[in-house]
Amino acid sequence: MKPDGLRIGLMVPANNTTMESELLAWLPAGSTCRTLRIPRGKGTLTPKDLPAYVGQAMETAAEFAGDSIDLVVYGCTAAGFMAGPSRDAEIAAELSEITRKPVVTTASAMIAALRHLGARNIALVTPYLDLVNERLRAFLEQSGIAVEILASFRAQTVDDLAAITPAQIAALSREVMRASCDALFIACSQLPTREILPDLERGFGRPAWSSIRATAWQAEQATRVVA
Repeated sequence: MKPDGLRIGLMVPANNTTMESELLAWLPAGSTCRTLRIPRGKGTLTPKDLPAYVGQAMETAAEFAGDSIDLVVYGCTAAGFMAGPSRDAEIAAELSEITRKPVVTTASAMIAALRHLGARNIALVTPYLDLVNERLRAFLEQSGIAVEILASFRAQTVDDLAAITPAQIAALSREVMRASCDALFIACSQLPTREILPDLERGFGRPAWSSIRATAWQAEQATRVVA
């Protein structure tokens, strides 16, 4: 990793107002972030929306091709896990070919971080609708991580999603966590979690991670490998 931090090219859904600031808060001091926003509709992302969304992402990514950045972050958790592990890896490879940069996806970072933590059985908090939650559970289970319990805000629109507060996330996290769970994971790069995770970890005595925290960690790992 460079001593002056990482230079990140971040790709997020157009509605995302959280990931850039929280990603930089988790990354080493001196890190920078250039953000590109992927066009999308007002509803939350569903499997039927995925092909169009990925197509928009590929078009948008071309803007990073000439940039002086260390890596690209594909920062929509749902767009990765709904595609499944194999397709998520293919999307990362396609984005890398377009941008000529290493690529980290938030979905793959979630798996890598949970494996790093030794978490095989987790409590999961999401904002997603039931169909999307089913895809997330399957994605995790295909990667060897069991979801013991899942709680969701079931946001219908991006406005509903943006209205979810850190206090609400912390309350639902405390409600869902079980003594039998190895860790708590909060999925979705729109959910603001930076200020609540340390207190949750202290209270649980076990790891409490989020999509954004996992992505920052994986970005550092990827940069070390490249270096």
